[in-house]
Amino acid sequence: MSKRAWFLGATVLVLAGGAVLVHDKWPAERAAAQAPRRANGPVPVEVARAVRKKVPVRLDALGTVTPIASVALKTRVDTTITAVHFQDGARVQKGELLFTLDCRVIEAQIAQTEGAVARDKAQLAGAMRDVTRYTSLVAKQATPTVNLDNAKTQADVYRAAIKSDEGLLQNLHVQRSFCNVKAPISGRISAANVKVGNFVRQADTTPMATINQMAPVYVSFTIPQKNLPALRKALAAKTARIEAIIPGTPKPEDGQVSMIENTVDPTTGMATVRATMPNKDEGLWPGTLVSVDLTLRSEEAVVVPTNAIEVSQSGSIVFVVENGVAKVRHVKVERQVGEESVISQGLKPGDTVVTEGQLRLRNGSRVAARGSGAGPAKPRRAGS
Repeated sequence: MSKRAWFLGATVLVLAGGAVLVHDKWPAERAAAQAPRRANGPVPVEVARAVRKKVPVRLDALGTVTPIASVALKTRVDTTITAVHFQDGARVQKGELLFTLDCRVIEAQIAQTEGAVARDKAQLAGAMRDVTRYTSLVAKQATPTVNLDNAKTQADVYRAAIKSDEGLLQNLHVQRSFCNVKAPISGRISAANVKVGNFVRQADTTPMATINQMAPVYVSFTIPQKNLPALRKALAAKTARIEAIIPGTPKPEDGQVSMIENTVDPTTGMATVRATMPNKDEGLWPGTLVSVDLTLRSEEAVVVPTNAIEVSQSGSIVFVVENGVAKVRHVKVERQVGEESVISQGLKPGDTVVTEGQLRLRNGSRVAARGSGAGPAKPRRAGS
């Protein structure tokens, strides 16, 4: 009985294991049977058309914002600061009063010199009366001629003294004007390095403050010497424009190339270029590093979205859709402009290229296209 029970139990276990194996194997067999059907189905992709249009020819560089005019304010008299008339970092206009200096010593010298001028003029008037009197006496032969000559000489001495004192007085008035430090240009001023009560000297190396002109400004950058002929041609045609892009700011600033440095750096082979930027809203701050897009000219070219380009071991390729089938085509990418790539070889206007879904494709795959290039191609104009 024990052998029979053991045999029946073993049989039940074998039958149960076979059922489990059959149950586990059936989904795999069904998936394998359905795999060819799925592989033969079209692959959904996004497509776009290659178009021919005018695109800019650009150069990229890294530039620096520099002010057209920058003035370091320094005293021209040795004296004390009595007043500061601006807020640190404020905009100032040309001629605006910025600092007032203590000029009491100069004012006293002005009063003293004015007195000397008045004295010399009074002495000159007396000398001229002597000249008139001696002239009359000499005419009557009532006095020697030497007296008349001496009177004329004395009058000339007083005239010279007046001229010297008036020159000194004018110089003192100029010195007096230095006590009111005014803005020589319009712009934005730095923080004041001196405050009320500080003694300033002409020999001081640190300026009292600095004014930078903010509009317009320069953007300076360098380009390889091989691009100089094209840039010079664009500069002559007035088509050389730049866009300065500040990191973290979406809006670029536009400007015009105004100068090419007259020498090329022999150690780097780079030429310095300067562009003038209107900078009306002061988006460009002196000293800022900016990305520069230099536009030389515009020309006709075939372009496709950059995300259509794939890089293989043999070079750049795209998937071109023809009659619902994706085919690999080798292309030559000349340059990238924004989100588009300029194709010099391999495509013609109207070709439909895959922009999304390339990873699931191979040469000859059937596709279900959707996107701007999914419809029938529009007829091209004659000559396009």
